Amino acid sequence: MLVVHAEFPIKPEARDKAVESAQQLAENSRREDGVLEYRVTEDTDDENTLFFVERYEDEAAFDAHAETDHFGEFEAEVSELLAGKPQVTRFDVSETAEVGL
Repeated sequence: MLVVHAEFPIKPEARDKAVESAQQLAENSRREDGVLEYRVTEDTDDENTLFFVERYEDEAAFDAHAETDHFGEFEAEVSELLAGKPQVTRFDVSETAEVGL
């Protein structure tokens, strides 16, 4: 399984458009084969920072996602909305376990 965590700093004046675009991307991405989870949230300390949490079955699903039209459209659109460089971290996960709280 692959997990991607991304942080996107958004221009305050572009926030509404960025949220709308991110929501559309997430909805479309969740319909892709091999996508286990695709969530977008905002930072509780800074509403102009969006976080993406993505889980894929495998490398093939991750690669296929990067080739979709909706990802390409988001990538092109978001470049105008950014207040800085996104930080994206990928995790290759070999084992998972539920943590009881």
